Amino acid sequence: MKLSTVISYAILLSLVFSSCASMKKPSSSSFDDSSSPYVKEEVKPKPETKKIVVKEEKVKLLDVENKQFKYYVIIGSFRILENAKNYKQQLIKEGFTPVLMENENGLYRVSVAAYNMEASAREKIAYIRSKYPKYSDVWLLIRKY
Repeated sequence: MKLSTVISYAILLSLVFSSCASMKKPSSSSFDDSSSPYVKEEVKPKPETKKIVVKEEKVKLLDVENKQFKYYVIIGSFRILENAKNYKQQLIKEGFTPVLMENENGLYRVSVAAYNMEASAREKIAYIRSKYPKYSDVWLLIRKY
């Protein structure tokens, strides 16, 4: 009877140690991803939300009627009008509907959307940043009157 008790304890101990996950994993000092059969859970960082630059300026529209919008999504700024016009043509080929404007300091702004609600302008900026990563520096202009 004592022999059967010892055998029972031995079986029980082997089951306990074989099912213990911590006994299966190597120590952290010897862990090597390349040779380990264990899959380490990949942790993806949360996407970083880039803050939206906001500037308030007096501007005049150059190539459309002077509609009264308060918020403009700005995708480019230039000192030379010809450069702004060339950029506008590039944006048209990409499906945008850009509008040129000039601020009081002589800078030419290229806007791709205009709104009277700030939230709508911010949504457009988020959309452009997600769909067109190369335009991640798009920003918000608040028009002063």
